[in-house]
Amino acid sequence: MFAEHRCTDFGMEKEKYAGDGVVTGHGRIHGRPVYLFSQDFTVFGGSLSSAHARKICKVMDQAMLVGVPVIGLNDSGGARIQEGVESLAGYADIFQRNVLASGVIPQISMIMGPCAGGAVYSPALTDYTFMVRDTSYLFITGPDVVKSVTGEDVTQEELGGAKTHTAVSGVAHHAFDNDVDALVRLREFYNFLPLSNRDAAPRRQCDDPPERPVYSLDTVVPLESTAAYDMLDIIRAVVDERDFFEIQPLYAKNIIVGFARMNGRTVGIVANQPKFAAGCLDINASVKGARFVRFCDAFNIPILTFEDVPGFLPGTAQEFGGIIRHGAKLLYAYAEATVPKITIITRKAYGGAYDVMSSKHLRGDMNYAWPTAEVAVMGAKGAVSIIFRGEDVKAAETEYMEKFTNPFPAAIRGFVDDIIEPHTTRARICADLDLLESKKQENPWKKHANMPL
Repeated sequence: MFAEHRCTDFGMEKEKYAGDGVVTGHGRIHGRPVYLFSQDFTVFGGSLSSAHARKICKVMDQAMLVGVPVIGLNDSGGARIQEGVESLAGYADIFQRNVLASGVIPQISMIMGPCAGGAVYSPALTDYTFMVRDTSYLFITGPDVVKSVTGEDVTQEELGGAKTHTAVSGVAHHAFDNDVDALVRLREFYNFLPLSNRDAAPRRQCDDPPERPVYSLDTVVPLESTAAYDMLDIIRAVVDERDFFEIQPLYAKNIIVGFARMNGRTVGIVANQPKFAAGCLDINASVKGARFVRFCDAFNIPILTFEDVPGFLPGTAQEFGGIIRHGAKLLYAYAEATVPKITIITRKAYGGAYDVMSSKHLRGDMNYAWPTAEVAVMGAKGAVSIIFRGEDVKAAETEYMEKFTNPFPAAIRGFVDDIIEPHTTRARICADLDLLESKKQENPWKKHANMPL
């Protein structure tokens, strides 16, 4: 707390403050340890000096040594210009520790004010980035630089505000209304996470019976296969006390990811959302899902998948944008994961997207289907128009639907473990999680994999 900068250029030796613009230390959140650093914008605009960087690096080193998460409250104007390359070296030191800590301890960034230049890359390297609406900003260069270089007129909010990064770029994972709300929700979020990759998923006392039947699920899926419904209704009905912390709720809305508890145990949930783009997987959804699955796998958090996917989103925009490469990220993440994986097919499971969404072929531990499930290469109309091209397709369509618009073909082949009544879903999942608690599975040794980034 007594650290000071050592710069003597541009009159800096006359202006020194204890702590040099960053408060570091450790504490407890609901009795669980945590390391933190908080930048102070009132001291040199929160700019990073070599002393400032050393303090942050020390906290990160100690967090890794002890095996405890680190939280950064970011409010920085970037590198301290007066220190020149020393401040840039400080950023590189922090980035190196972000990378070394990745997958070892959870890293969380809370953006509490404007962050520009090098200050944005450390949050980008952490596991989760949260923002505060109307007061926090993230951008490489500010509006003035953008205008001078490209001629674009853009405000701070449009360029790097919470709305931009939670709904358009996907850089941030959540936005909160004010600083107090942000800190309260951060404490709530922290409770879902293990302390390190050596700890099991957290578990707490639960008053919601694990065998509770959920009769609302028996009627939640519409009879018409093209009708939309809200997958969040299913998730909240199944999890403990309807408590679901959704990650990136405004970005790639056609897939849902977030944390909940089943019988007191933290689980990660991935689900297709039929309300948006019919639940199709696209570029953004694939990247969003893949990053979440890899986080859960790194920190021993079981993954529940609720599947209703008609396939990958077609179109030139997706193909030109690299849907093949980006879609492979989600496939890779699920295939690589060794944590318990439970999948519930609620309705459609078509084509390659069926394989991707934690299928039995990707080492899914328990794969269930509801009676409304349809496991097929594609929908009946599309399939029949290809198989019986030029012929009367009405009768053929009925035959195809009888054969494939039900879960039995997949169950007969062992690709689905059981066809269950929807209201028994919670009880099945809780029982399976207890069974899979001692699961041990390893991938072949490698320096690191080469996933399609």
